[in-house]
Amino acid sequence: MPNSSMVPGGIAVIPTPARAVSGSYRDERIMLADFEGKQFAVIGIPLNVGAGTENFTLTLADGGEQKLAFQVQEKSYTEQHLTITNNRQVNPNTEDMQRISRERIEMDLAFSTWTEHLEPVFLMKPPVEGVRSSSFGLRRFFNGQARNPHSGMDIAADEGTPIYAPASGIIRATGNYFFNGNTIILDHGHGLISLYCHMNTIDVEIGSTVKTGEQIGRVGQTGRVTGPHLHWSINLNNTRVDPALFLDD
Repeated sequence: MPNSSMVPGGIAVIPTPARAVSGSYRDERIMLADFEGKQFAVIGIPLNVGAGTENFTLTLADGGEQKLAFQVQEKSYTEQHLTITNNRQVNPNTEDMQRISRERIEMDLAFSTWTEHLEPVFLMKPPVEGVRSSSFGLRRFFNGQARNPHSGMDIAADEGTPIYAPASGIIRATGNYFFNGNTIILDHGHGLISLYCHMNTIDVEIGSTVKTGEQIGRVGQTGRVTGPHLHWSINLNNTRVDPALFLDD
């Protein structure tokens, strides 16, 4: 199972008290997974959630509902200050904003995909060999201006370094996006979806199935970057969570 870390941007792994067929948290469907003879609810916790009680609902095999709760612990994330030479990547113009809005709709559609027939993924291998240069959740400032927190893990590597699928899945989207550069969105099933950004090349097509360890592209420095690296994000129940919690290393 992924590591349970009940903090903002973390994962709650909770045994179900009775057999459930589905569940929901903050109006999103949640992963239910069997492990060592037990069923667990695996829930992504939004980065902007404060400490306190969070509620979720299970639909049981007998048709009834059960309401449960877990406690989110406080966690503070450090600041990161970056200098971007292309000011449009910090303050996009009107045309850029229109493009960004179109791309966000496309990505949101991919992130909201629910694929039932794939086996749930519990742990993953790192998608690229390199140095983990920026961790999840950093409070980011570009050219002194506050922006959204870092929603993934950055792995620095030489341009052209192969990127591999950390787990099997279906390619839901590819494209060249304003901030993300060359990007892949990979669906692992049950609301678990991974994102790969700033790539040099994309070696897969939308709708194709990839296996664990299959090459999907190469490291680049496209989009908003300060150097060659892979930005890797994990979405669980349409919520960005810390990829480190899924790593089997």
